[in-house]
Amino acid sequence: MYAIVRAGGRQEKVSVGDTILINSIKGEAGDSIDLKPILVVDGTTVTSDVDKLAKVSVTAEILGAAKGPKITIMKYKNKTGYRKRQGHRQPLTQLKITDIKA
Repeated sequence: MYAIVRAGGRQEKVSVGDTILINSIKGEAGDSIDLKPILVVDGTTVTSDVDKLAKVSVTAEILGAAKGPKITIMKYKNKTGYRKRQGHRQPLTQLKITDIKA
């Protein structure tokens, strides 16, 4: 059984026991959160009806905070001596899927 859930502004395919990285959300390590399912597949049964999905719950546990890969931004203007270097690391949250109740 697996589900497609909306988490952190993206859609993720999850099953019980999976660990995923999503955009940063509020909460501390050990907290439990519910994710909104978009689609649930159980063997050959595919559930995408909104009324039936309202009864489905996907529960995840927050494992902790993480950071994404380093992104380097370079700005340069020709013949003026202007150079600017900037870096960025996206804050992420690591989740472990604990339960999918259909």
